Parts: sequence; structure tokens; C-alpha cells
Amino acid sequence: MAVETHTLSSCARAATAEEARYRIDRPIAPSRAGRVVALDAGAAEVLRRTAQQEWAHARFYVCGPAGSGTEDVVLHTIDGGPATLADELASASVVVMVATSDAGAGCAYTLGKACWERGIQTAGLVLGDGTQAGTAASSAVAALRPHARVLLPSADEVDVVDLLSALRV
Repeated sequence: MAVETHTLSSCARAATAEEARYRIDRPIAPSRAGRVVALDAGAAEVLRRTAQQEWAHARFYVCGPAGSGTEDVVLHTIDGGPATLADELASASVVVMVATSDAGAGCAYTLGKACWERGIQTAGLVLGDGTQAGTAASSAVAALRPHARVLLPSADEVDVVDLLSALRV
């Protein structure tokens, strides 16, 4: 004997007009102070284009070595102005590192270590063309893997925008 029930599932109840009054109908406000750092020249070009979009709290940088024989790095704004790593990380809640090659492995190490010491969330995005021999992209992944809590290999630079939007920067 089959028992009929007229109780709606939780998903069906959530779709009713009665439950609609509890929905938030405005966009979620950005809440993260993101720092987006290009680790190599190819990534810097991608971030120059990405930075032209409207962002709430994101700041864009290019990272490079401070000089020969040193483990320190130098940050520059995407426009070339100077920036201090300690100052930028003091107000950051997330750091996204973008690479197209392994040229920025030293920067990835220094940034990753500094973020870990401060408890700042890190993410890495490696942009590579699937038709390449794969060495540049795989080397970049290997360079970022120990320093990024989230690591996304991608062939599409649109993923930079999508990742930053998802992180609400």
C-alpha cells in the first residue's frame, strides 16, 4: 500500500513565494582586500588588462627580485610605482599570485612565506597554453604549489577575472 504525502521537500519549499520574502536580493558587498601579484612578464601583461576592470578593493602588482644574491623581492604597482611588501600585506586579506612561467619562483616563495607567517590566504593561478610543450606551465605549477593554498592551472586568462570575482576582491 502506497502512502501519499503532500509535504514539499526543502528545495521545493525554498522555491515558494512564501519563502522568497527571506531572500537577500542585493549583491554581496566585496569584503576582501586582495593583492594580485604577477610573478613574471607574461602574467604582468594579463594583470594590466585585468586591472582595467572595476574592482572594489583589489590592488595589482608585479613582483621581481630585489637584486643578485638576495632572497628579497621588490613589488611595483601595475603602473610601475614602488610598493613595499610589508605595507601591502599589512592590509591584505588574500594574495593571488599569477604566473605564466617558472621565472617568478623566488617571488612565489617569498610571498608565500610572508603570507603564511601573517595568516593571509593565498591562491595561485598558472596560465598556460595547452598546445605548449607543457614545461613552462608545469614548472610554474611546481614553483607555486608549496606557496599557494589554492592552485588553479588554466589556459584562459578569463579565469583571473572569475577567481577574483569569486574571492570578492
